[in-house]
Amino acid sequence: MPKITSDVQQVFSDVVELRRDLHRHPELGFRETRTSGLIARRLEQLGYKVRTGFGKTGVVATMAGGKPGKTVLLRAEIDALPIQEQAEVVWKSENPGVMHACGHDANTSIVLTAAAVLAREMPSRPGNLCLVFQPAEEILSGAEAMLKDGALDGIKADAAFAVHMQNDMPVGKVGLRSGPLMTSADRLELTIIGKGGHAAFPHQAHDPVMAAVQVVSALQTLVSRETPPLEMSVLTITTLKAGTAFNIIPDTVEMSGTFRCYDDKLRERLMEGFRRISEQVAGALRCRAEVRNHWLTPAVVNDPALTKLVRGIAADIVGEQEVIEIPPLTGSDDLAYFWQRVPGCYAFIGSAKLDGSAAPHHNAKFDIDESAMATGLDILLRAARETLGGS
Repeated sequence: MPKITSDVQQVFSDVVELRRDLHRHPELGFRETRTSGLIARRLEQLGYKVRTGFGKTGVVATMAGGKPGKTVLLRAEIDALPIQEQAEVVWKSENPGVMHACGHDANTSIVLTAAAVLAREMPSRPGNLCLVFQPAEEILSGAEAMLKDGALDGIKADAAFAVHMQNDMPVGKVGLRSGPLMTSADRLELTIIGKGGHAAFPHQAHDPVMAAVQVVSALQTLVSRETPPLEMSVLTITTLKAGTAFNIIPDTVEMSGTFRCYDDKLRERLMEGFRRISEQVAGALRCRAEVRNHWLTPAVVNDPALTKLVRGIAADIVGEQEVIEIPPLTGSDDLAYFWQRVPGCYAFIGSAKLDGSAAPHHNAKFDIDESAMATGLDILLRAARETLGGS
């Protein structure tokens, strides 16, 4: 059983109550008005200096300690997903078609409760505390929007920490990795332009469907033949829209997908290859390709020293054998933008129920073992305290 500190045990019911309230009232990215309003009010009542409206609905709060020292940043994401919840729980979503299916309600509740505990301690501690509540993580857009609005202007943090519920791991385990943890992400859009015609006379048309099929196939060589064997990349085409009738060759085909990797130089080289293959394969089949690439987020890279700190804290809480060295993940999180500004550690907290009923993230039946929140809260509190120092 995890060795949870007494102060976390005392506030655990608050974490659960808050998480269930947020779960009942989920909001999509850049629309989290109720959520950000609740966060801002609570932080103001705790004595934080609160600023709102970063990236539309982001919240930043700061509190100074009793004397100068290091600045610690804690981050949580606040948005939900466009999913109709099917989990039969008392705290089921009351917002049709929207649910917290990734655990952001828990992550937010943990940081907000940590804010309450640390607010009582800051007068006797050196340094400063900075709390960031980020919108629109699910669409990988909120962190950059907050920073463009000046969320961290004038704030020079020394260390940053965040936790995330993880239903891929059973409750009681903690997943960590130093260095590259999660991939960068690009949103790809591709239009193949041909010349439509009658399906019975294909020689009179320039068939963009056939070109699109060949382009999708050829693009896979970016992973198999242009990515070094000891590195990794993921290219997935997820949509392909064409045509209006069985006997008409359309003029155009619209495609979209995503590209993920860890290395910026490799990403740039493969994105050039994406354009080259698309244009030249389409051209060989008498069509034209228009490529649009939307850069969403860089890779998440954990600071080695801070990861070592969190590893030791986690081992003390759940036991060394329960702290897992996780492999690099091909998912993405735009927390990466904050980690580019501040050295940070992002930890995954096992939240899957032990009875085997856990649904995966982004699933309509997603739910967590709420006891995982105690572990996440304890890790953040201890990491902040050890970094700040004092007592």
